[in-house]
Amino acid sequence: MKIAIDPFMHRHLPLEQIPAKVKELGYDWIELSPRGDFLEWFKAPRVFPDRIKSLKKALKAADVGIASLLPMYRWASNDEIERQAAVKHWKRAIEIAVELGVDTMNSEFGRGPHPDKGSCYCCHTGSMIEACEDAWWRSMDELVPILEREGIQLNVEPHPEDWCETLQPALDIIRTVNSKSVKFLYCAPHTFYFGDDTKAMLRESADVLAHVHVGDTFNHKASSGLRYILNPPGTQARVHQHLNIGQGEVPWDDFFGTLAEIGFDGIMTTCVFAWEDRADHSGKFMRNEIQRYIDTYWSK
Repeated sequence: MKIAIDPFMHRHLPLEQIPAKVKELGYDWIELSPRGDFLEWFKAPRVFPDRIKSLKKALKAADVGIASLLPMYRWASNDEIERQAAVKHWKRAIEIAVELGVDTMNSEFGRGPHPDKGSCYCCHTGSMIEACEDAWWRSMDELVPILEREGIQLNVEPHPEDWCETLQPALDIIRTVNSKSVKFLYCAPHTFYFGDDTKAMLRESADVLAHVHVGDTFNHKASSGLRYILNPPGTQARVHQHLNIGQGEVPWDDFFGTLAEIGFDGIMTTCVFAWEDRADHSGKFMRNEIQRYIDTYWSK
């Protein structure tokens, strides 16, 4: 198992300082999420030979590896020009993974067209969801053969507000891709969007599960929907968190216990965003907590 950290809360550091920081926090692996000087959000990668060289040098000096690269491109946009640009960026990101010797990438199903274009995207408008799913399949038709050829595994997660934001149909969509190169990522902070039975959901995911994100969250459906109070009343906005273990309501014994039960041996990434003012403390705390659960359940 690779225990990694998403260093998003440390993105103010130069890229070359990230490996040493990750090592200081107790990790041997990085899940490198979007940042302006590498895989920028939705835009072409800001990557060139000297940057690859300096990152490799920093990784070697810190004795840290990249467990996964996390690109975020609009591969599910129903604006065909935008989708084609996203696929172009994806192809370059795959090349970068190969250059770095990284064998895994992960991403989200995607939220459809960019709001800057004035398109109104809502997860409850079925026609929009269908258009975005069709766009995603066109992108996968182009990308899966490349992933397979290059030996890159892609782990995909449903995300709140994506065209696919729930456990089902996400699992069946990934099974339908029918490629050993495309697997499922279970994000614990999205638990209560998936359902209420963590054990059952992880067991259902077992055949395609390769990657988990670890962070706590509150059950936004609890307390008659008043766990979070949003103004004005009736707003369609929804909330989830990425907190330290123990600060929310994810049933962690169920989570880790079931992962051990199904023989999970993939990537486990600390995925906390809420405490930039305490980023070092959060990273160290999460590493220790994850290890405590691993020692408890994987040693049985």
